[in-house]
Amino acid sequence: MVGINDNYVKILFRYYSSVLDQGTVETMWAEIVDSEKGLYKLDSIPFYGPLVASDDIVFADYDNDEGMLTYKHTVESSGNSIITVVIMDDSTDISNIRDVFKELGCIFERANNVLFAMEVLANTNYLPIKQKLTELENKGVIGYAEPCLSSIHREQI
Repeated sequence: MVGINDNYVKILFRYYSSVLDQGTVETMWAEIVDSEKGLYKLDSIPFYGPLVASDDIVFADYDNDEGMLTYKHTVESSGNSIITVVIMDDSTDISNIRDVFKELGCIFERANNVLFAMEVLANTNYLPIKQKLTELENKGVIGYAEPCLSSIHREQI
């Protein structure tokens, strides 16, 4: 996200993550589309969630128990996909791996020195990205998961 202003809010997402194999909570920035209707456009890259990708339009409502806006469901999918990548080889610099995928058109959100979430935009061909992910995984350099793979990208592999 470029900058925070009055047109952005934080939304809480509570879900089961197959990446972590447990329930988890994430908060993400979203642009207000229509606050009266509870519509927001996600402007963050999720780390673990199977529910959403950036640019999805979601419905969120204030939850008294959570004390904040809370995701309820996706209204419109962007077609973007989210891939979670973990560096498995200690001698590999995460920046080098990110550069490989940046050249293929991916965008990132880094969690730490060994983990990042990667966004694949709907209009990006996923096949060369999938091939590079598989190649690096087979070499023991990375492990990866596809917690939110859009139908557009599923059709390309």
